[in-house]
Amino acid sequence: MKLGLINSAWAQAGRETAWGIRKTKELGFDTIDIFTDPLDIDIRERRLIKTECDRVGLPIVSIACVAVGLVDFNPSVQRFSVDRVKAYLDLAYEYEAQNVLLVLGEYIWNQEVIPPVEQWQTAVRNCQILAEHAEKLKVQIALELEPFRLSLVNDVDSMVRFLRDVGHPAVQANIDISHLCLSQVKPEELRRLKGQAIHVHISDCDGQKHGDLPPGRGVVDFLPYLREIQALNLQGSISIELEYSPEPSQIESWVAEAYRETDRLLQTVGLRG
Repeated sequence: MKLGLINSAWAQAGRETAWGIRKTKELGFDTIDIFTDPLDIDIRERRLIKTECDRVGLPIVSIACVAVGLVDFNPSVQRFSVDRVKAYLDLAYEYEAQNVLLVLGEYIWNQEVIPPVEQWQTAVRNCQILAEHAEKLKVQIALELEPFRLSLVNDVDSMVRFLRDVGHPAVQANIDISHLCLSQVKPEELRRLKGQAIHVHISDCDGQKHGDLPPGRGVVDFLPYLREIQALNLQGSISIELEYSPEPSQIESWVAEAYRETDRLLQTVGLRG
């Protein structure tokens, strides 16, 4: 598999877009995932991202989108959120990316006011609308598994059920190894995603709290998960996801460490090199 980086690693440290893209290539990454909002960037930034990635030879694989409004109880918020995700899908098409990484929302009010099944059905219905748009563009939606108690999709069981209920090939699963660890999902459960997973995120954590650290700085036992991912025979990319570096001025060494340790893990299980 290819090894990529989500470019938010650089933005969190205050580095500008073109610099981060160049450094991603210089450090040896094969691909890049873009974290941006098409409704927040102007045309210059929009074009700069694709132009710079093309210039250095760094394919854009995925565009990350957090769209918690898809499960809001207000129809107006849902309509806006659907249109916003469609803009992400359009941007993915423009950037020749393979997928939009979609983060759904959470059950609100502790599941005590609005029946959980109603929020679930709202999410399914809106994802079916988005799937139709994605299919027209020949782009896919990679659904994120979030490790929080009230997330709609927070383990393999809920992922499988959601994909089944949406019932559209344009909506598939993203595998996030750190999130699986935090949700206490056993590696062998990934076998249930055979033929339904299209993208992978990798990072480390302390086993208790969301962290997105370079592999080796936390407690995640990566090899069993990576062996299961290898058995799924995915053809896409594994993208490193990093949160804030404790030393923003040293972000380049932070990312380089993550690249080095991830590359070693992937080579150990035969996923790379």
